[in-house]
Amino acid sequence: MKSEPRVKQPKFSLARKDKPMAERVRDTDKKTLAVWAIDCAGRVLPFFEEKFPDDPRPRNALVACRAWITTGVFRMADIRAASLAAHAAAREVGKDNAARSAARAAGQAVATTHVPTHSLGAAKYAQQAIYRAANPSDADAAVAGERDWQHHHLLELREK
Repeated sequence: MKSEPRVKQPKFSLARKDKPMAERVRDTDKKTLAVWAIDCAGRVLPFFEEKFPDDPRPRNALVACRAWITTGVFRMADIRAASLAAHAAAREVGKDNAARSAARAAGQAVATTHVPTHSLGAAKYAQQAIYRAANPSDADAAVAGERDWQHHHLLELREK
């Protein structure tokens, strides 16, 4: 029996030549990472909202994260519920596409309030959404541009 050829899956990374993003994340406070994660997810959220305008779950995840940043009030049950709801919205999208990746980015962003390294997940899912929304001939360049924006944006936030 002949097996199907393997399809190469796109790789999404935050590594840069000068210093890996994961190292920068380790050196950044949690609230700054939460802002960064919201901003990364927010850039791609329209991919979800255009297809599912009546489903507020991914946006609600970002709202919950922003509320923690503003108030400092952290209730694990609320954060977990917001994250799981955004991921449920992603599953309901069905096949892998930009909308699904955008919803996952939101789910990871709110989880940053509990575990700071979830911010990396928000950034990577945002890259994935960009890749899936782009014309195939432009996808790699679009992801590289997003990665550069993410890198520079985190540096800007750290300087504030």
